Amino acid sequence: MYDLTHFVETGMPTYPGDPSVAVTPHATHATDGYRVSAVSVGSHTGTHVDAPAHTDPDGRTLDSYPVSAFVFDAVRVDCRDLSARDPIPAARVPDVDADCLVCWTGWDRHWGTDRYHDHPYLAPAAARACAKRGYAVATDTLSPDPTLTGHAGNGDPEGLPAHHALLGSDCLVVENLTGLETVADRFELLALPLALRGDGAPVRAVGRPR
Repeated sequence: MYDLTHFVETGMPTYPGDPSVAVTPHATHATDGYRVSAVSVGSHTGTHVDAPAHTDPDGRTLDSYPVSAFVFDAVRVDCRDLSARDPIPAARVPDVDADCLVCWTGWDRHWGTDRYHDHPYLAPAAARACAKRGYAVATDTLSPDPTLTGHAGNGDPEGLPAHHALLGSDCLVVENLTGLETVADRFELLALPLALRGDGAPVRAVGRPR
């Protein structure tokens, strides 16, 4: 089994405008005889899953899914040839017997830098193709949509078209994976969220050979 998860730690990268992350001592061995940490995170911290309620006011929340919904027969698509803010075209979306498309951009190597925000993204047509085939989408980037930065170009789609296409079709989204070079092109992705009743939650993402 391969860990595909970024660790949750103070000051870790977050989506622009999301809550910052803090993991601080609450009790210590020296003063209390045991150790407890206080953890403050947003629901979309680090490696996490988006529920439809993230972008749709009437969308499903995580607690409406069985645990089995977060275990995917995944197909990894190599997108490492793409550069900053390049769209992943619909031609990259395979028509195979799977239930999750994993976009392997290699952008996790920029984790913790400003360049991480200028990641490749799923073109709207590609997102619609995934939704049509019933694929969840997982990516080693901040979002399947372009993240708004000072480097945004005129060709970037506005808003969150990939999120709306996918979540609007009840296709879950997993973001901020890492270490996708450790798995094969076909593998089982486990992305089990914290038991939150809401729009999303951090996950421990694990890849397992099929």
